[in-house]
Amino acid sequence: MNTPILEMRDITKEFPGVKALNNVSFHVAEGEIHCLVGENGAGKSTLMKVLSGVYPHGTYSGDILLRGKEQHYRGIRDSEKAGVAIIYQELALIPELTVYENIFLGNEIRNGPLVDWNETIKRAGEMLDKVRLKVNPTAKIRDLGVGKQQLVEIAKALSRDVKLLILDEPTAALNEDDSANLLDLLRGLRDQGVTCILISHKLKEVIEIADTVTVLRDGQTIRTLDAHKGEVSENILIKHMVGREIENVYPRRNNKQFGDVVLEARNWNAYSPAVGRTILRDINFNVRRGEIVGIAGLMGSGRTELALSMFGNPAGYQIKGELFFKGQKRLFRQPREAIDAGIAYVTEDRKGNGLILMQDVKENITLANLRAIAQRSIIDSNAEIKVANEYKTSLNIKTPSVEQVVGNLSGGNQQKVCLGKWLFVKPDVLILDEPTRGIDVGAKYEIYTIMNRLVEQGLSIIMISSELLEVLGMSDRVYIVSAGRITGELPIEEATQEKIMHLATN
Repeated sequence: MNTPILEMRDITKEFPGVKALNNVSFHVAEGEIHCLVGENGAGKSTLMKVLSGVYPHGTYSGDILLRGKEQHYRGIRDSEKAGVAIIYQELALIPELTVYENIFLGNEIRNGPLVDWNETIKRAGEMLDKVRLKVNPTAKIRDLGVGKQQLVEIAKALSRDVKLLILDEPTAALNEDDSANLLDLLRGLRDQGVTCILISHKLKEVIEIADTVTVLRDGQTIRTLDAHKGEVSENILIKHMVGREIENVYPRRNNKQFGDVVLEARNWNAYSPAVGRTILRDINFNVRRGEIVGIAGLMGSGRTELALSMFGNPAGYQIKGELFFKGQKRLFRQPREAIDAGIAYVTEDRKGNGLILMQDVKENITLANLRAIAQRSIIDSNAEIKVANEYKTSLNIKTPSVEQVVGNLSGGNQQKVCLGKWLFVKPDVLILDEPTRGIDVGAKYEIYTIMNRLVEQGLSIIMISSELLEVLGMSDRVYIVSAGRITGELPIEEATQEKIMHLATN
């Protein structure tokens, strides 16, 4: 594995006012799994976009060599012809098309001027076998789960005779079983001679699978580590990523004092007309003032549905049961009623549902509470800027100005803007759905510190998370959800990964 399949030499890429990559050098050996890690904004995705032709030759300085031959990609098609394929976190599949149509989209198998659909279906089946996915090639993408869609993306890449496969946060939206299956597949592809570059914020995953790890920080190469020489550990990776040591990824809370129950659901049931079945059954749940309650469970277990059903029921579920907020029986028929009462919800999908990416920081932060900065229905621009700057400071949002477009911020800073947006409504209960998904370890630590500060000030937090270590590290109490039911409630002193997983699969 000493022969380099890829060499990137002194790559520099600049955007207006920002040097995203500064003389980055990056080598990948043939037949290895090479992990690329770093904080949000470190330059990982930019480097891979240079490699894959998204940023064509001439828009950056430096050299790309594939198997010793210099490459001048004018676009993605050129890199694909050279055997380079990239799979992004946001999958590029067309839901209404079949699996086989997606796999060979843009690379159709032809018999003369016509597409040979029989051969396409046959070859698609072969590709699915390679990625160990047992689905009918004629199935629609929309009918597959996220984990299976991810495998279809890889099958699509393999159909183009890929030599270098780049995966950008491939397990970010997967549950633990699907993640383990994907990592096992990557090992199999490595054994078949496919070289993989994996970008991931999940350090446990990196440690488990990497042959080599390269750390980027602030657009520069910090260090390349050889896992086979024992150079890769969580502490070492964190130190190089953030430039300092973080002794405890989950900061300790100094003052744990819980008050009265603030929010309680009794015999809570929800029927979804969209899917034609009951999605929540006989839920009994509560959170006290100053408490972080974790909600754990596998993907599809009903965790997010529980949160949405209490937050004004935007999905239109048919609800039965009782909801009590600050001691009074309530029925929130829409999110605005829940917000006005003092409940806020930070969605798991910050880009799709949490933020307006084309608007700036100040407009996003004030969006959920415009009445607080308006006079006679006219927004006070000075008040808006003042509020946004207060949250920029208190949440340590790294942006040159509150007038910066949110889409230009890193994932961690976008998440802080989401938090600021909902903290501005001055809630008593804050629901956080996957609060650290897709952000790096340094930004996670800052989010956790903010959470601790908020509950010490008397706020109550409900945290939904797919990361069991996060649930164990931050919660005071844990509810486990499985198939729409609460199958267990554990004080944090009694909770373990094994107990949670046992209850989550009941």
